[in-house]
Amino acid sequence: MNKISLIFQREYITRVRNKTFLLSTFLLPIVMILFIFGSAFFAMSGKQKFKRVAVVNDPGIFKSNLKSDSTQMFFDFTSNVDSTNFTQKGYDAVLDLRSDSSAKKFVVHSKKQLGMDGKQMIETRMDRAFEKKQLMLKGIEKETLDSISKQTAGMYKIENRLTSEQGKSEQVNAAVNYGVGFGSGILIYITMFIFGAMVMRGVMEEKTNRIAEVMVSSVKPFQLMMGKILGIAAVGLTQFALWVTLIIVLMGVAKAFIPAELVQQAGEANKNMPGGMSGNSQMAMKMLELEKDFSTVNWPLIIGCFIFYFLGGYLFYASLFAAIGSVINEDPQEAQSLMLPITMPIIFGFIILSSNLSTPDSTIMVWASMIPFTSPIVMMGRVPSGVPWSHLILSMSLLIAGFLFTTWLAGKIYRTGILMYGKKASWKEMFKWAFRKA
Repeated sequence: MNKISLIFQREYITRVRNKTFLLSTFLLPIVMILFIFGSAFFAMSGKQKFKRVAVVNDPGIFKSNLKSDSTQMFFDFTSNVDSTNFTQKGYDAVLDLRSDSSAKKFVVHSKKQLGMDGKQMIETRMDRAFEKKQLMLKGIEKETLDSISKQTAGMYKIENRLTSEQGKSEQVNAAVNYGVGFGSGILIYITMFIFGAMVMRGVMEEKTNRIAEVMVSSVKPFQLMMGKILGIAAVGLTQFALWVTLIIVLMGVAKAFIPAELVQQAGEANKNMPGGMSGNSQMAMKMLELEKDFSTVNWPLIIGCFIFYFLGGYLFYASLFAAIGSVINEDPQEAQSLMLPITMPIIFGFIILSSNLSTPDSTIMVWASMIPFTSPIVMMGRVPSGVPWSHLILSMSLLIAGFLFTTWLAGKIYRTGILMYGKKASWKEMFKWAFRKA
């Protein structure tokens, strides 16, 4: 045990002092904050604007109903402007309302290409103008309908409360639970890839540099593997704690310096963007609303489960990554082919999480949260919405058992592979090493 501790200390201190560790630890939170606030900023400033649009050949439907917006688009109904002289007249574009009788298509002439957001902006305003005209013909004032819509929008709200078997009622927030579950799952997904690959590269470097030959003369291969895995796990927890702390501090600082008008204007600019393009900016807007109701989240349970599944998932896969690293001989293609069976369950777990998170109690989510190959990612998606203790205990027990099995299996492969040079190992040979009697 003392030898494992010494290897653990060496791995931890060496990697924490590494410049790459320091740069990634302090740069990643800054990049995340810049991405969040940058998305909001570009949602506003990157929007295509046609300040002045000349409208010609109006059939009598749009002139009194097509509304202008001084900040984005101003419509000027005129008759002495066409596609050849609109720039000389001071217009950015000219909208010709002579329609194709069969398809009701109109033409916009401009010097610059009309982007998807600009095209949809004009079409949306024309649709509203036509709707207003039809309402007027029916004797209905659109302003009256708009006033009623504003008064009734958000009038009724529903609060979801879960009732336990003991009769206790607890408030839940589906949006918050969704966000916390998805965020926890994707963090574990990313860190398993990052730190698992780090274990594999560390083993490969020691094998290539013949350091392992010197070290196994003093310690057993299994002790070397466990010390390395635990040391990198400690590095991961340290980096993760620093990331959380820095992100919280930077979000607070950014909020203090970002004017509220930017958030409001970005939200307005986002309304007219096409659905496919607005998803990222909408997410950015929601993330900028920092005053969320997190009181309904069971944070002690979330944090405790996250630490357990982070460590459990890492240890489960890190031993397999170490075993792969021990049989690779400086061949990137060999590494990729051997890594594929290990990385596929991780990717599959993330696919299950992202596609079924809205139904955390579905059959596929329940089973995937029990199987050790996918449970670290999928279970964290279920925990915020409430999981029966029997499911949680069974999932944790299976993950511990899976970790012990993969560690035993990987240790036997590692013992042979770390001292093997010049020969490519196949999965068939690795299984022979794993189940060969000592």
